[in-house]
Amino acid sequence: MLDKKINYGELDTEHGVLQYEISESGVKITGHRGRDIEVTVPEMIDACPVTCIGKKAFLSNKMIRQIALPGSVVQIEDWAFAYCSKLSKILIPYHRIEIGQGIFKDCPLLEQIVDGRGQEQDAKTTDVSYLLAAVMSRLDAFYLFDFENAGKAEWIAQWDARMQSLMQLEDAEGFSKMLLCGEEDYGSRENNLDYYMEQRRRDKASLAMLRLMHGFGLQQPVQKELTRYLLSHVKGEPTEETWKVVLEEHGDDLRYYQFLTEIGGVHADNFQAMMEDMGAEHTEMKAYLMNYYSKIRTTEDLFADFEL
Repeated sequence: MLDKKINYGELDTEHGVLQYEISESGVKITGHRGRDIEVTVPEMIDACPVTCIGKKAFLSNKMIRQIALPGSVVQIEDWAFAYCSKLSKILIPYHRIEIGQGIFKDCPLLEQIVDGRGQEQDAKTTDVSYLLAAVMSRLDAFYLFDFENAGKAEWIAQWDARMQSLMQLEDAEGFSKMLLCGEEDYGSRENNLDYYMEQRRRDKASLAMLRLMHGFGLQQPVQKELTRYLLSHVKGEPTEETWKVVLEEHGDDLRYYQFLTEIGGVHADNFQAMMEDMGAEHTEMKAYLMNYYSKIRTTEDLFADFEL
């Protein structure tokens, strides 16, 4: 039997090249070289539709922050975007796509998987894009990586059920197994139970924050439960993982400080300690918190005057 004819080529991008191969089934993107920060994969190359992102096509790229895929893509092969350490946003058509294993493995900054079909972005579609990315990065729930049903009521219910199961785990869950399996180096801080439990609380705080900030379809009892968890770990509480996530993971992102004030996580008893933690850095964030605090102090004084 004769081999199917395959043609190979390269397509210039703004600061690099896309490598591809053309066969009877269409164009497969096989690799990328260069220093692109954003890459848009075209729908057609040499009058043939781009149907596949090949195995390890963008593996370990340290530059790309955003990738846009065309509506013609129907397959993404194993580890296509794995270990892309700066990838934060990808546009993918929300239709049936054959997905390989580990396509977003160890993409720590991946925040959004946006519907790439040119749909108008509103509050719902924006929230869904964040929740879909979290399926891979936070929930470890591949069964929810479903473009066709993402955002539907049943999908949201399953997402929240998975989130709640993670939130309800004991902080020490899995520690003994990790030690027995030798998953961490002997003597490392990961082998310390207190450190392990702190990381689990940080994971929970980060997950709760994500869901509350992108609250499409969130039921009120769950909303209250997540808010209660976050407030139990703000600055001044016995453990402060909510505050640590905001300061250490989102240091100059105003959205997270606004969220913290909205849920009541900044008050007279912890404000000064938060300022001390921020030191000489994050000047704009400090200015925001100082302005917020001055307003709540004015309100408190006003109520005190009324009481008198």
